[in-house]
Parts: sequence; structure tokens; C-alpha cells
Amino acid sequence: MASSFGFMKPLSKIAKPVLLPAATASLAYAGYYGRGAFVDYLVRFVTGPGRNSRLVALALVLINWKSLPLAWTVRVWNTMIQHIFVRELHTHTPDKLFHPVISSTHVSLLEVDYNLHKSNSTYFADLDVSRSHLASHLLARGCRMLADNEHTRLVMDPSRPDRPARGRFGVMLGAVACSFKREIKPFAGYEMWTRVLSWDRKWLYMVTHFVEKGAVRPRSWAAEDFGLTHSPGEEDQEWEKKVYASAVSKYVFKIGRLTVHPAVVIGASGLLPERPDGWVNTPAGSGMATPAEPVVGNTDAEAKDEERETGWDWTKTEAERVKGHNFAEHFAQLEDLHGVFCGGGQGALGHFSLG
Repeated sequence: MASSFGFMKPLSKIAKPVLLPAATASLAYAGYYGRGAFVDYLVRFVTGPGRNSRLVALALVLINWKSLPLAWTVRVWNTMIQHIFVRELHTHTPDKLFHPVISSTHVSLLEVDYNLHKSNSTYFADLDVSRSHLASHLLARGCRMLADNEHTRLVMDPSRPDRPARGRFGVMLGAVACSFKREIKPFAGYEMWTRVLSWDRKWLYMVTHFVEKGAVRPRSWAAEDFGLTHSPGEEDQEWEKKVYASAVSKYVFKIGRLTVHPAVVIGASGLLPERPDGWVNTPAGSGMATPAEPVVGNTDAEAKDEERETGWDWTKTEAERVKGHNFAEHFAQLEDLHGVFCGGGQGALGHFSLG
């Protein structure tokens, strides 16, 4: 997703009013005037000489489309196009911050390894798609504001506090770690449940669970109806038995070379509740981009009003963040492994080709 929001900012201004209607009209025009030729081609494809080999090839393409060249790019960009151009920006309240985004897929033939299950290496391509869904949907409002920070003045330049931070806005992946619990069989369907795990002064952490398809249903949906929900009798099931694997990822938000505190993006997306005593900016000398103005003067009454409306308050958000950070801080320590590399100072075993 690196710099994708910054790249899409000027495009998004003309996408809905111009590009989408133009694309729809073009497809309709081509479909109307080319329908005869298309039907003729389809008949020859299905009934003509060599049809069996063509149908087998078509079936293989359809089964394995997610593993074909450029398919990863299509899958990732499709998530951003959906949430930035096609869907309306969400109006989720702070109690939805830790709710998951669910995406479904299946194990293609090209993802199967010699053990006849989904290869461990292929989980990471799926993670890219699932994370992009969450970031593009949940944080779209804040990311749009930061992509236009020169005008929104959401964060200020620490070296020049009188002017907004400048540079292309980007969302960069810092690290991923995945723990495998159960194998996924060939062609089996599965779901990825991705949500915000925690954040610190630099990183936003996300957790993704690979889950049996259809085995788990949420209690409710935040906005539109996406399908079935679970009944009260399902509350006490051991959900862990439905999990194939779990992964943690961390994102950093940048304006140029300046790191933006994750809380700024989350708050600008309308997902941080009022804090009774306000919250204070990171000191300017720290090199961390912070809100343009400190949020001060929030009264206990304002915070309690929000809690009455949503059943959620700052203490619940912070408790959930701290709970997730108990896992995230161990993941963050893996960054110190870079310093363990010794450059072969004690020799090496050999130099072999990767194949």
C-alpha cells in the first residue's frame, strides 16, 4: 500500500463523477454493439474443434486465477478501488475500532505444496489483500485527510510548527509474522478476519486469523447487511478450534520522511472516543508528526455523552489497546534481530542456488 493513498488523492476527485460513469458507459456500449460477435465466439469456443482442451484450460485458469501473474496486483488494488472510489466512506463510531474485516478466498491448485496443503509461503499474499481491506475501509477518512495535509493541516512539521508537514503520504508495511496451527486442504475455502490489534508511537499493529469458511459468524454487522450473524447459543463455542493460522503485521504512516503517530490517523477517521482530560501532543523535538493542535478541554460530560451514545469510552479503547500490545511488543522485539547478523565473521557452510 506504500504511497497508494497519496497517488490516488488526485484521481479520487474525478473517479466517481467522471471515470466510473465513463467506464460504465463504455462497457455498456461495447456490450451492446459487440454482443453478436461475442455470442458467436462463445459458441465456437464451447462447441468447436479442440473444445475439450480449451475448457480444461479455462477451468484451470478459473481455479487458479489468484495465483496467476499480476493477480496479486489486481487483488490488492481492487480493495483500494472498492473502499476509496466505489463505497461511501464509513461513519463508524469508536466502539467499532477493533471490529474485524472479513474476506473470503480458497486454496488454488498452484498454492498447494508437496504435502498436499496450502503452502506456508502463500499465506502472505492473502495477508496483503486482507490488510488492504481493513486499512482502506477503516482508516480511509484519516488517510484522505493526511494525503491532503497541506490543506487539512492535520499534522504540523516538527521543525516548522507554523506550517503543515509536506510530502507524499504513504502507508508502509514494516513486518509480518505468521503462526501456523492447522493445514488448509487443496481447494478448501477459508476466511481471513483482520482487525486492529494495538498501536504505539510509531506502529499500527493488525492481527489476522485464517478461519474455516462459514464456521464462525459475527454477532452483528457494523453497517450494511453482509450475511448471517451468530445466534446466542453459539456464544460459548471454542473458536480457537476453527483457526488455521494467525498473523501479526505492523504498518507505519508517513508524510514524506516524517512518521505520523497512528493515533492521528485513527482519530481523524472518527474512531477515537473523547478523553476526559484531553490528550497531549508528542514533543516537537521527537521527530514524530502529531495533531495540529492538542485536544484539550474535553469535559467529563462530553466523554460521558459519547459513552451513553455508543456504550464505549476512552478507557475501553485504551484497555483493548494495552491488551493487544501485550502481544505486539513481543513481535516488535524481532526488529532487534537485524543486529544479530554477523556477516560471516566465523565462516560459512557454502553458497548454493535458490533454484
